Amino acid sequence: MKRIIILSVAALIMSGCGIHTKYKSVTEVPKELYGNTDSIVVADTTNFGNLSWRDVFTDPYLQALIDTGLQRNTDLQTAHLRVKEAEAALLSAKLSFLPSLSFAPEGSISSFNHSNTTKTYTLPVSASWEIDVFGRLANAKRSSKAAYLQSKEYMLAVQTQLISGIANTYYTLLMLDAQLEITEATEVNWKESVRTTRAMKAAGMVTEAALAQTEATYYSIHTTLLDLKEQINQTENCLSLLLADVPHCVQRGRLDNQQLPRQFSVGIPVQMLTNRPDVKSAELSLAQAFYTTNAARSAFYPALTLGGTLGWTNSAGSMIVNPGKLIMTAFASLTQPLFNRGKNIAQLKIAKAQQEEAKLAFLQTLLNAGSEVNNALTQYQTACSKSEYFAKQIASLETATHSTKLLMKHGTTTYLEVLTAQQSLLSAQLSQVANRFAEIQGVINLYQALGGGRK
Repeated sequence: MKRIIILSVAALIMSGCGIHTKYKSVTEVPKELYGNTDSIVVADTTNFGNLSWRDVFTDPYLQALIDTGLQRNTDLQTAHLRVKEAEAALLSAKLSFLPSLSFAPEGSISSFNHSNTTKTYTLPVSASWEIDVFGRLANAKRSSKAAYLQSKEYMLAVQTQLISGIANTYYTLLMLDAQLEITEATEVNWKESVRTTRAMKAAGMVTEAALAQTEATYYSIHTTLLDLKEQINQTENCLSLLLADVPHCVQRGRLDNQQLPRQFSVGIPVQMLTNRPDVKSAELSLAQAFYTTNAARSAFYPALTLGGTLGWTNSAGSMIVNPGKLIMTAFASLTQPLFNRGKNIAQLKIAKAQQEEAKLAFLQTLLNAGSEVNNALTQYQTACSKSEYFAKQIASLETATHSTKLLMKHGTTTYLEVLTAQQSLLSAQLSQVANRFAEIQGVINLYQALGGGRK
């Protein structure tokens, strides 16, 4: 009884050395984590990242693609398997608190100098139970639990990345489709321009240089068409890979029919600790390192083990007893490390260094998350502002094209000026489509940066 009291007091003393302390979650983040976003977002405590992905991406074709990706993507399936592995490891850590039982029957037959044969047997059940006075098993279990939770957050991080990846690739296809449509229409018009220029050259109204310039631009438009078709094929293949499918044509809508949210709330920075799976995963890595350090401290203290044997035997020393009799034994051991103190010190130093590394990695992940939110908001705001100028630019270029055509009919300008105006209009139209994609991409990136796609 006295020994038990002594051990209990020792355990209480050792708890002050950190081997029994629990990890405390981070509750504070930099107030300006997102930078200056007051002029961009709605100021309330809601969070754009908490919306279901179905509420953000309403295109039925895109929703079907995301559903397929969530079911078939190999990276996500691998993440699911990692969760199962971590769950099994956690169960193993929990079971280590229970006694270990073993059944080891033995039997022998012996005879000496042709004497009578002697048969003996022993049917023991042995038990061994480590009493976790100094927290070795408790820290191992807590570390396994943190690893299990981290695997779940990793799975969610893969899921959010997959959803945003499918959405970005899908809208890239819509952008390329729109650019292809514009370029095909321009190619038809330019073909007519080449025909007209050749007729004017035959009539002596334009020079050979003007005709050559017109034809060169027409051929350039042809190469642009081929490039766009190749990019569409490559983008479809990229999307097929995300869906774990063979290359195929992807059904899709049109870019000008897309409707996405136009007002956002990023909430408060502390929500990043619970919304972003990669941030939570980094903090759980820190928790693992914390418990690994505690376990390294536990290695300096003795291990208390209780054990015993219960069974039947017909052998008791020199006496042969038949039938067998009940046997019982019990023992307790206290193992104190003596000659590996230097190794334990080294392991503790390594664990502390790894804990500091995990802390820095968590901080960097948090800062990266805040930077991604600011980048996405700025991208969206910039694209929205540029869209107004693109609309005005295209309207001006359409007027310029129409005016130069009228002037050419009256002989006050050359056909080359008309072609220049048409070429500028094509470039502006393609840029306008690309800017619309940048605007949509800003929404997608913001949604992912805020942890969107978890549900």
